[in-house]
Amino acid sequence: MCDEASSNEKRILIFSALLAALFATAGLFLGLIMGSIVITFDGVYSLLSLLLTLLSLAVSWFIQHPSKRNFPFGKAILEPIVITIKASVILLVVATSLYSAVTAMFSGGRSVDAGIATIFGVVNVLGCGYAWWYIKNHSTKFKSGLVEAESRQWQMDTLLSVAVTLGFVFAWLLTITPLAHLSSYADPTMMILMSAYFIKVPYEMLVGAVREMLMMRPDEDICKAVKEEVSAIDQSSEQDISLVAMTKVGRELRVNLDIHTQGKDIHVADLNKTRTKLEHRLANLALDLNLTMNIAH
Repeated sequence: MCDEASSNEKRILIFSALLAALFATAGLFLGLIMGSIVITFDGVYSLLSLLLTLLSLAVSWFIQHPSKRNFPFGKAILEPIVITIKASVILLVVATSLYSAVTAMFSGGRSVDAGIATIFGVVNVLGCGYAWWYIKNHSTKFKSGLVEAESRQWQMDTLLSVAVTLGFVFAWLLTITPLAHLSSYADPTMMILMSAYFIKVPYEMLVGAVREMLMMRPDEDICKAVKEEVSAIDQSSEQDISLVAMTKVGRELRVNLDIHTQGKDIHVADLNKTRTKLEHRLANLALDLNLTMNIAH
């Protein structure tokens, strides 16, 4: 990753950490005082977001300092490891909150001041929505798994805040109807409904990160782009080039090619020319290309 992209990554992560600290403090304080499962979950989630963002920031800094002695194949593997930790922690928090919500449903629900909760929800929606928009729009010029994971965290927080706000508006409306006694079930019901979505997102993050750590086939868009560019180089080159394998690990795209000599001599200059062409054509993927070219007789 170039210096400018690295600087942008760190700036975005620092911004995310500061905002997460603010929401974590407010959510935990209000959630514990009001006895709301959903608001407490929002505060805990924001606190975890802060801690995980700090972890991402530390790893981002660490990756930028090469250490060939201890990491002879580079530090790209650290990125999916961090994302795996993030996804696992989020899944654990969601599962714990879901358990608390189900328990509350069978014990009479939770009575919460819907008016104050609604105001808090609106502020949260605006703040989290802005963070999601800012990170998403300021990371379009470079590729970073850490920033993408950060964007998804804020996406989840924004959707959580929207759901919380709508839920408490509904709970407040119930209090002015003959069904007021049901308003105490609004808080745990919201948590149960949101869990279906909140389990899906970190699960997808976890699966993607594990696939990278196992060096499995990257997503179809990357595969298609690499195949097309290798095919184009093969057709325009005198060399017979075939794609052997590829995988994506963090921000690094690893591609293995075979150059078939067919009994002919191949000059180093020609190989370098082919390498340069392919690196140029794959630059639009915004990944660090690790290209291995093998001579196959």
